[in-house]
Amino acid sequence: MRILFRIMTLSILLFSFIACEDEEEAKEKSLEVTPVNLNGTWQLAEWNGQPLTEGTYCYITFARKDKTFKMYQKFDSMYARYLTGSFDIEKDDYLGYIINGKYDYSLGGRWNNSYIVTELLPSGSMIWTVKGDVEDISKYIRCNEVPSAVRKEVQIDEN
Repeated sequence: MRILFRIMTLSILLFSFIACEDEEEAKEKSLEVTPVNLNGTWQLAEWNGQPLTEGTYCYITFARKDKTFKMYQKFDSMYARYLTGSFDIEKDDYLGYIINGKYDYSLGGRWNNSYIVTELLPSGSMIWTVKGDVEDISKYIRCNEVPSAVRKEVQIDEN
């Protein structure tokens, strides 16, 4: 009887360890922030923890080969805009991966901010935090393409 009791106790203990999944294993591991992993189209889904207001949007398409971007936005203006340019990624030993960019228009202006990119997940999301302002956080989700209605609104036909 004692042996049976010990076997049952050990079995219960063993099954309890197996049933408890390690949180770190369950959490998706972030990808390295490289042009290859950013390649494709991303939609701004949240800004500072809130969904975007109706009628606003921001889509950005990264091209890995030449490190360029196309941005379709109606976010900080009442008019839809199409912007192009180039981007660069640097790795800071303390902050992690930082992305910054430069617009193509005549003055060749730089983005207003550099962004610390975190949680670039294989499932298709990433977080951008303004370098120097930890409260300015944007969440992007991967999407197949920029919707045709958005391309039409910014008066761009890429076909």
